[in-house]
Amino acid sequence: MLDVTPLADLARSRNLRVAVAESLTSGGLASTVGAGAEASTWFGGGIVAYLSEVKEAILGFPADQDPTSAECAEQLARGARELFDADLCVSTTGVGGPDAEDGHPAGTVFLGWATRDEVGHRELTLDGEPEDVLSSTIEAAVELLTFHAGRLEGANRQ
Repeated sequence: MLDVTPLADLARSRNLRVAVAESLTSGGLASTVGAGAEASTWFGGGIVAYLSEVKEAILGFPADQDPTSAECAEQLARGARELFDADLCVSTTGVGGPDAEDGHPAGTVFLGWATRDEVGHRELTLDGEPEDVLSSTIEAAVELLTFHAGRLEGANRQ
């Protein structure tokens, strides 16, 4: 399993609450992050929102919009950050393959991120079998969480 020690160390030392929102990775990111040391002290949790209706009902992304987009990734991250009252959230959405979907080639991935003050995204184009796309997406999402955790000041949590 992917080593999340740098993320866990940053989250603990800065008293951060971290969350994730997933479509493409179907819980794989939450499972990876949750394996970090003392995760119960810093990992608020994750939402798997695969269906468009669930993305809308829980995370606020309109069901009639393109789920493979920067806008979707950003809203999933924003919505889950708010839901978990987290300092940082990263989301995953995209096309794992092996076939294209709604005009997006396999391997098209969007990661969203949200802090209390900022929202953004990162677009990836990944190659390989579906399991390769998923594992590369999870790795990139953990790297993004770690990067942003390193940028954040400590939180004032009890």
